[in-house]
This record gives sequence, C-alpha cells and structure tokens, in this order.
Amino acid sequence: MISIRQKPQDEMLRRLSRVQEAARQGAGRAQEGASAMAERMMPAAQDQLMVVRGWSAPRLRMAAQYVETGLAPRVSAFLGDVAQRVEPPKAKPRRGAMMAMMGVVAAAGMAGIVLTKRDAMRDMTGGSGENGEAVSADSMTVSGSDVDGQVHSH
Repeated sequence: MISIRQKPQDEMLRRLSRVQEAARQGAGRAQEGASAMAERMMPAAQDQLMVVRGWSAPRLRMAAQYVETGLAPRVSAFLGDVAQRVEPPKAKPRRGAMMAMMGVVAAAGMAGIVLTKRDAMRDMTGGSGENGEAVSADSMTVSGSDVDGQVHSH
C-alpha cells in the first residue's frame, strides 16, 4: 500500500494542474453556451417584458386612483377618530377656582351697593360729601321751622 506522503510532489502537481485546466475549459465552454443562450433568449424576454409592462400600467393607474379617492379619505378619517380617542379629556375648571371668582364678583357687587347707598344718603342730606363733613343722625333731628315754613336741623 502506497500512501500519499510517499508519492513524489511532482506527480501531485501535474495532476492538480490537469484538474485546473479541465475546470478552465469547462468554465469557458459553459460561458460560451450561456452567452449563446442569452443572445437567443434576449428578444423573447424583451417582448415578454413589454407585455408585462403594458398589462401592469393600467392596473397601477387604477390602484393610484383608488388610493387617492377611496382609501386615503378612509385612512384619514380613521386616524382622526383614533386621535380623538387617544387625546386626554379637556381639564374642567375646578370648583375652588369657580367659587373664588364668584366671591370676587360678590364682593365687587357689595362694594357697588354700599357706594350707591352712600351716594343716595348724601343726596338726601343735601351734602356733596366733597368738603369732608360728616352728617350724624343727631344733627338731622328737626328743631323747629322758620317763618317761611322751612325745617332746620342742628
């Protein structure tokens, strides 16, 4: 029995070069055959490509029209509905803030009433209130009448 290690290297190199040469020749023949086949098939493939393009172009136009007029509005409405559902509820004014506002309005109303009553009292007493004189209840008592019938207060 002869082992590979005992064979001379020259013989191994010759066998390797023969295998490489055979592979090169086979690849060359395969390339030539593929080129010839591609040249024969090219016109038929181009014709088929034109048929496919002619068939697909109108369908693509119809699909574009459907997306524009049918699908897009539905998707838009759907997204709007989803956004409305996802949006958090609007914050309502708090009761405390509302009560404080009502208190301010009530205080302003009371101040207006007091000022109106005070002005009415000044008009009744005949004083303008501009000179700073205060009118007391005691000074409004009637002490008597004049000769001409007018009532005077002290």
